[in-house]
Amino acid sequence: MQTNVSYFENKKEFRLFVTKSFPNLIKLKKEGDQASFNLLVLQIIPQIRQYVNTQLNIAIRKGHFSKNKYKADDIIDQLFVEIYDHIDEVEKEEHFYQWLYKKTNALLEDLSTTEEFNDLFFKNIDDYSKPEWDAMQEKYSSDADGDGHLKLIEEFEDNSYNHNDYTLNHVFIENKEKGWIEKIDKDLSKEDIKNHITMVLYNLPSAMRNVFELFTTQELSLEEIAEIRNNTIEDVEQLLKDAKKALQLSLLNRYTNK
Repeated sequence: MQTNVSYFENKKEFRLFVTKSFPNLIKLKKEGDQASFNLLVLQIIPQIRQYVNTQLNIAIRKGHFSKNKYKADDIIDQLFVEIYDHIDEVEKEEHFYQWLYKKTNALLEDLSTTEEFNDLFFKNIDDYSKPEWDAMQEKYSSDADGDGHLKLIEEFEDNSYNHNDYTLNHVFIENKEKGWIEKIDKDLSKEDIKNHITMVLYNLPSAMRNVFELFTTQELSLEEIAEIRNNTIEDVEQLLKDAKKALQLSLLNRYTNK
C-alpha cells in the first residue's frame, strides 16, 4: 500500500501526533468508517515505514531472504490490518505509540528468526587496530556499492523525514567523555561518524542493534522498549549499555590514541 509522506520536524512532534490520533481512530472504528480510519493511519505510516525499511535492509544484506521476497509494503499492509483489528487492546492513548512499534516488531520477527550474531566480533571489539577497522569499513562499503545493499528498498530514498543519522551524542553521554566527543568530532565529518556507527551496529547482535535504534532513533524509553520487545527493563538497559560500549571502543580504537 503506497502512502502519502507526512513530515515531522522531530520525533516528539511525530509522537504527539500519533498520541492525539488515537481517540479519533477509536471513534472511527466504532462508527465502522474504515476508509476514514485508514486515511488517518496513512499519516502515521511513513515514519514507521522508515523503521521497517531499516530492518528489512539489514535482514536482506545478512542473507536471511532475497531482495524480492519481501517489501516494506508487505509489512505495512499487514500493519494496517493489525491496527484496525486490535487497536482496542490499547488502554490509554499515551500507550499507542509504543504499541505501534510492538506490532511492527512482531510482524518483522515473523519474517526472520535467524540469529546472525558473530560472537567473535563482539568479544574482540576492543582488540581491533585502526587498519583492521578501516578494512572492515572498506569491505562494508564496497559490498554496498557493488550490490546496492545500502539502498535495497526504493522507499528508503525518501528524504522527507529523518533517517538513522547517528551522531556522537548517541554514543557518548557522560561529561567525562566530552573530550573524546570534541576530538572525534573535530577530526571526522558527520558522514564518517554515521558510516562507522552504522557499520558497527550491523555487526552487533540483532537484539542489541534493535534496542539501540529504538532508544536513539525512535526515542522510546527503556520501559517502553522492554514492553515492545517483551524483555525486562534490566535486560534492555544491559543491551543498550553493551551497544554503546561497543561503539565507544570502536571509535576510540579507530580514531584516537588511547
